Amino acid sequence: MKKTFFSMLALVLSVTLVLSACGNSNEGNNTTANTGDKNTTEEAGPVSMTFFAPQGKAPLEDNSYTKHVEEKFNVKIKWDLAPADALTDRRQLLLASGDYPEVFLEGKFSHTDLLTYGKQGVFLPLNDLIDQYAPNIKAMMEKKPYFKDAITATDGNIYALPRLNECYHCTFSQKFWINQEWLDKVGLAVPTTTDELYAVLKAFKEKDPNGNGKADEIPLTGAPNKNVWNGNIDAYLMNSFIYNDNGKYLTLNDGKVDFAANKEGWKQGLIYMNKLYKDGLIDPAAFTQNDQAIGQLGNREGDEIVGSISTALVSYLVNPYDEKLTRHKHWVIVPPLKGPDGVQLAGASQGISEFQFALTNKASEAQQIAAIKMMDYAFSEEGAIKSEYGSEEGIGWKTAEADEKNIDGQAAKYSFKGIPVADPDAIRNDSWSLMGPKDLTKEFRDLFAVGQDPLAPDGYETRLAQATNAFAPYSPKEIYPSGVFIRPEDTDAASQLTTSIQDYVTTNMAQFIIGSKDIQKDWDAYVKGFDGLNLAKYIEIYGNAIKKAE
Repeated sequence: MKKTFFSMLALVLSVTLVLSACGNSNEGNNTTANTGDKNTTEEAGPVSMTFFAPQGKAPLEDNSYTKHVEEKFNVKIKWDLAPADALTDRRQLLLASGDYPEVFLEGKFSHTDLLTYGKQGVFLPLNDLIDQYAPNIKAMMEKKPYFKDAITATDGNIYALPRLNECYHCTFSQKFWINQEWLDKVGLAVPTTTDELYAVLKAFKEKDPNGNGKADEIPLTGAPNKNVWNGNIDAYLMNSFIYNDNGKYLTLNDGKVDFAANKEGWKQGLIYMNKLYKDGLIDPAAFTQNDQAIGQLGNREGDEIVGSISTALVSYLVNPYDEKLTRHKHWVIVPPLKGPDGVQLAGASQGISEFQFALTNKASEAQQIAAIKMMDYAFSEEGAIKSEYGSEEGIGWKTAEADEKNIDGQAAKYSFKGIPVADPDAIRNDSWSLMGPKDLTKEFRDLFAVGQDPLAPDGYETRLAQATNAFAPYSPKEIYPSGVFIRPEDTDAASQLTTSIQDYVTTNMAQFIIGSKDIQKDWDAYVKGFDGLNLAKYIEIYGNAIKKAE
């Protein structure tokens, strides 16, 4: 894994090395993998079609996984490529011009895109193709009903397929980490309530836990969520007062959608965080700094100066990958705190927000069948491994040794250990890696070996998984899905309202916490301000989005 924020985040999202931490590692081992029978048009020659995808460092026509699926499914792929940073713009130009390919392999489509192009007839419904030619995808839809719900549009059609990426520690990513060495110095335990956290942070500020005789300690730091994953101060703390999804601020109770950021619990959470700030316990830079600044605070030479941080990954602050560095070892997770009214929740997320594969109306029947079979293959165990990690064993992956364990401490089936380190200047071209839909479920990732020592460089994923175990029991019974199909008639309004309401909440939150707005004097005006933002319509739109089609 890389050590910077961006590469770490990319690894989390792509799950190239991130292995999950719950469930039975034997599930999913018997997934059908024999969907690669030669196309029925074999006698007439290969089925030729064009795939749209991002431009890599090596030619995709020479990629060994490309050659593998071409041979397996009797196809010939032509590539229409765009630079990764211009992929969306190029995709839109193709669709607007009408000169688009038969297949989008990596289109980065939103729910709105799917409804728009599905309604226009540009994207073909995949329902019948899945039913007839994609047994692995069909089985996954039955095994994981949320997957079926997530890919089914409000009109009942499936217009595209995503990567089914189940990142266990991503599900409960609104975490909080604390310096155990400092706790020991001030004689306090890991806090379990908001009052205990206040006492700990106060001791960090006043009792010189780094022992240098200077008042240089930062009790609590963080960063805006756009810079550090769930680094905003409220991402963790607000869940001790009212549920905070750290995004749309939606709650779900008995199927009814409501809004959190105008409720009394939200107000009480702001009062608590304002108290921390007024007493000098929250780093003022937490509202503006980026990931590099966080890393400099945590990894600085000399005396340690940070006592706790709000973030999904402690690796933003301290480096866990270098065997020579040990500071990270005394950082521990703080489970959800119980608030003054007994609220004790974990911010959770589940859903699919982006789609890769779509078939267009340019595709013939033979092309449609061949394309869906190739996608279905990547939902088999064999296909997922070869697509993500490499078409040949021993290069990007291998069969695990008898003593290698998965993230649950069970016997692993596959491993990355001992794979020869490639020349850093060499370019691998043996997998599709970050391209296309595939099975990256928890069950699949549980097949791989990970380091069992959570404090060792190769055990960081184990550490994150163990930390997540402390949050899972506090998950709300109902979670508004992070990716939903907004009804076509509501898409424009949803986009505008979501942006304006999110900006309003985050701006006012910062002002209330730092005290530029008085929570007692200005709260009613803040709540009234949602009327002008049409909050009622916002709630209605997101309520309609999770209702099943008639």
